[in-house]
Parts: sequence; structure tokens; C-alpha cells
Amino acid sequence: MSAPRRLCEVRRAEARDIPGVIALCRKVYPTSPPWTETQLETHQLVFPEGQMVAVDEQGTVVGMAASLIILWDDYDALGSWRDFTASGHFTNHDPTHGRTLYGAEIMVDPMWQGHGVGSHLYRARQQLAESMGLLRIRAGARLPGYAEVSQTLSSFEYVLAVVSGRRRDPTLSFQLARGFHVFDVVHGYLQHDPESLGWAALIQWINPAVATPEDYGVSDPRLAAYMPRVAV
Repeated sequence: MSAPRRLCEVRRAEARDIPGVIALCRKVYPTSPPWTETQLETHQLVFPEGQMVAVDEQGTVVGMAASLIILWDDYDALGSWRDFTASGHFTNHDPTHGRTLYGAEIMVDPMWQGHGVGSHLYRARQQLAESMGLLRIRAGARLPGYAEVSQTLSSFEYVLAVVSGRRRDPTLSFQLARGFHVFDVVHGYLQHDPESLGWAALIQWINPAVATPEDYGVSDPRLAAYMPRVAV
């Protein structure tokens, strides 16, 4: 059975969406613990604007995005997802001092992948960052294609091949096409991700309305050619 092709809307998540989000989590990641009701309630309490759902004509949740604002310098850049999200509760949300919108999650129902849902969610998140005058969006990108080539490529070599267009990764390639760039590679980002073998690419989208040339930096010079140096 194929998914219907009409997406109704992308909107702010509400309490009524919580069961649908949990069901979506179980569908997308059946072997991993889903977001809990308590976590999702806390997200909506501390930062309602950053929690989004995509729903179809029947109101069924077919995609979701969760984010919070952080002061990046408060964290180890090579930290884990749990560090950046306060173990998934977002209680570290810091709109007073933070300039980074941290993308904790975006997921799309497998039946709806390829129908533009992910693109709509990414654009809505970018519009949020722009409307709030934030400097950037940062996130950790899973590398679901890495495990199958890990015997011949290091994680950095794999990421470099993807950003240069020599390889395609199901997640990272999609994010690069949405205007993101890789600024580092980290191990131990997610606890339950055997496809990535614990590796993730750290990605960012820079808000050209507020960025300076110094904001377009990378940790390794081999990535510099794939990161814009000035606002575009």
C-alpha cells in the first residue's frame, strides 16, 4: 500500500499529537525506545515553537521535528546527543543566551519518504531560525550507509566522500541538499545506531542574514572546500 501524496500541513505540535508522534517513532525506529510522553510534553512546555509535526488529510502524523536553542559554547563540540538535549528532555533550552537552534530529531513515516515531507520540515525549521534571528542550526547527522563500507573507509573518509559527491548516504546526502554543511565528525553521538557504528557528521546551516565570515568554519581543512566562507 502506497502513501497518499497530499500533505495537509506542517504545523506546531500540540498535546493531541503526542500519541501520533510516539507511533511514528515506533514505525521509523522499531528497535529503539521511542520518545516518551513525558519528554514530548516537556518539549512543548519549554519551547513550543520548536516542535513541529507534518500531518496528512486525515490528521495522521506522518513526520515530526524537535528542536531547542542552546548556547553552543556550553558544550563539548564532540559531545553526544544526550548531552545536547538533556537526555531528550530539552530542559537545557536557553533562548536568553543561545544562538544555535539544535535539531534533536526529524523523522518521516517510511511510507511518506520521497513525498517532500522531510523537505517541508527542514524548511520550517530554517524559517523558525530566521524569524528568531538565530545564527545557525546545528545537528548530528546519522550515517546509515557507513557500516557496510567501514572495513575499507574510516568514518571521516566516508563523510568526505559523501560531501564531495563521490558517495551517497541516505541521511547525510539529503541534509546536504537542504543547505547544510559538515563541520566535524564525532563518535558516540547516538547510543542505538548500529548502521552508523556510533559515528555522526556534525552539520550546520548558517543564517546568512546574521552570519559573519568567521562563522563559516570547520574543524578539519579537508572539509573547508565544502563549507561556504561568506554569506550566500
